[in-house]
Amino acid sequence: MNIKDPQLFTKDFMEYVQSRNPGEAEFHQAVLEVVETLSEFLIRNPRYIRLKILERMTEPERIIMFRVPWIDDRGDIHINRGYRVEMNSAIGPYKGGLRFHPSVNLSVYKLLAFEQVLKNSLTSLPMGGAKGGSDFDPKNKSDNEVMNFCQSFMTELSRHIGPYTDVPAGDIGVGGREIGYMFGQYKRLRNEFTGVLTGKGIGWGGSLIRPESTGYGTVYFAEEMLNRKGDSIKGKTVAISGSGNVAQFAVEKVLDLGGKPVSLSDSNGTIYDKDGIDREKLEYVKLLKNVCRGRIYEYADKFGVPYFENQRPWGISCDVAMPCATQNEISSDEAGTLLKNGCFVVAEGANMPSTYEAEHKFLDAKILYAPGKAANAGGVAVSGLEMTQNSMRLSWTRDEVDGKLKTIMRDIHDMCVTHGSEAGGFVNYVKGANIAGFVKVANAMISQGLV
Repeated sequence: MNIKDPQLFTKDFMEYVQSRNPGEAEFHQAVLEVVETLSEFLIRNPRYIRLKILERMTEPERIIMFRVPWIDDRGDIHINRGYRVEMNSAIGPYKGGLRFHPSVNLSVYKLLAFEQVLKNSLTSLPMGGAKGGSDFDPKNKSDNEVMNFCQSFMTELSRHIGPYTDVPAGDIGVGGREIGYMFGQYKRLRNEFTGVLTGKGIGWGGSLIRPESTGYGTVYFAEEMLNRKGDSIKGKTVAISGSGNVAQFAVEKVLDLGGKPVSLSDSNGTIYDKDGIDREKLEYVKLLKNVCRGRIYEYADKFGVPYFENQRPWGISCDVAMPCATQNEISSDEAGTLLKNGCFVVAEGANMPSTYEAEHKFLDAKILYAPGKAANAGGVAVSGLEMTQNSMRLSWTRDEVDGKLKTIMRDIHDMCVTHGSEAGGFVNYVKGANIAGFVKVANAMISQGLV
């Protein structure tokens, strides 16, 4: 492997990763984004190369795959596949969400788990990285069917997790309902009430601000980037994708800070409300998506706004874009459209929502661009705070947790500036986040020997 030229180093390392993980395009994308920003740093610090830290970090410590049989309301048997990728535990027990979605596969989970390692490191909390879930689709399932699946899923997963081993949380398709069913099954199987899952209900071990934390944190990070330039979200037009937990609370915090959110979306299309999604409209969205489990076009019908079927929000003119749906939702062409329409801030509320080409368009344009591992770290940060409260057998107030969240997001921003500042005052937040996250994990691995 070439250890003098950063581009050749990246090329050689990616050939190594691709040969060991053939056909896993999503995982390759995640590794490439990290390696190309780390290459110069690694060449300047060759002990990390000599000790093969990157090779070790890109190889999961453990991959668990299992079948999940369950019975629907008609009495028919279904078989889904369960996953848990336990990527790295150098700085703490594995921590990362469970995603229930028909599109998932091992490559996606390895991508998410690898990103989670660096994201958790950035929070400065003692958490390793993992990710998991199933190709089960909770949409259009009854509560009873979701419960049957969750109980079967946890029956197997419970063998591999615990408060000092691996503490999962929610992700796409896994909200409070699913966490409740899984927690109840874990408690039944293990005969113990422990903080083995985060995102729990407030009445049984959950933390205030946890549902809001990813969306709030994304907005806090965007505000930090703007504040550094003497600006703020106040008065800015904000395009937001998704309409689930992250998107809803991103809208809420944008409103708190005086911005104007104008879009939401789901897998069928996008609504555009040029007058802004106000608090009354947001309450309707929460009812629609969280209780009625409806589709976002119903917002367009109710409020008389445009609905763009099978389109994402990135053709809308905006100052700030917050992709809060899923990975690779902003293509290269869509990134170009955003830039052409005047967007100068992108803060990722989802995990790796910009394609590799889109990310480089943002970086080349030198806009304020915050990658998901930094901008959306608020969710796992408050999950870590929930773990702390569980261990201490106490609950912090809403203001206490929100204050800690703001501090963590500010500290992550400052770390990105420290490691990502370039000539001319530009901050490459991607490079900054990757170096800052890597160093903590790498040094812990070195201290612990050949792990």
